[in-house]
Amino acid sequence: MDAVVVEHLTKSYGPTLAVDDVSFRIPTGATIGLLGGNGAGKTTTIAMLLGLLLPTAGRIQVLGHDMATDRFAALARMNFSSPYISLPHRLSVAENLRVYAHLYGVPRTQARIAELADLLDLTTLLDRPAGQLSAGQKTRVALAKSLINRPELLLLDEPTASLDPDTGDFVRSLLERYRAQSGCTILLASHNMAEVERMCSDVVMLRAGRIVDRGAPAELISRYGREDLEQVFLDIARAPTEHVV
Repeated sequence: MDAVVVEHLTKSYGPTLAVDDVSFRIPTGATIGLLGGNGAGKTTTIAMLLGLLLPTAGRIQVLGHDMATDRFAALARMNFSSPYISLPHRLSVAENLRVYAHLYGVPRTQARIAELADLLDLTTLLDRPAGQLSAGQKTRVALAKSLINRPELLLLDEPTASLDPDTGDFVRSLLERYRAQSGCTILLASHNMAEVERMCSDVVMLRAGRIVDRGAPAELISRYGREDLEQVFLDIARAPTEHVV
């Protein structure tokens, strides 16, 4: 069974189509990239997958559950990370993680928080208010929050933003290891094309709310006659609309 099935997904705000008839599937255990420039519809698509936004039209099935009628059964088995969404600033890192652990019904909460703190080098930060963290520290805390319930589906929006190259590489390795060991499915939205090439078996390219191309990174690089995925991204972003595949 596919972990995610998206069929003819559309989200409009008045006359503006933020997502326009998007369809894709994510096989269970795969890492799929959702790519596009700012305003392409990535964040809106992820928000609908999370049940935060209701689609104007279309259907979403996550982990066998229809998100229109049974989303709470799916939400308990998934999680999300974005460095652009702030945790409550006055709560400490540990307090924030305890809140999310409680929401997900995580057993042995303190042990799970300690495990993630050790894994993501957060132990010395657990008592610090979230509002006093650096951008890179906030990114690592967001990842800890996203793993708190050992999700079967992980939605990641720029998971290594603000991290130095060494820490970014560590986080990518951690996510790859978690997927391999748990069978987790990952949807990755990123502007780091090297990251996408490394982690993703397939990518979906969005532009102005529509899917304009898709395929394995190596297939897209070959199809466009380019050296890497970043050059493919630029070709698609800069091409006149009528010339996009």
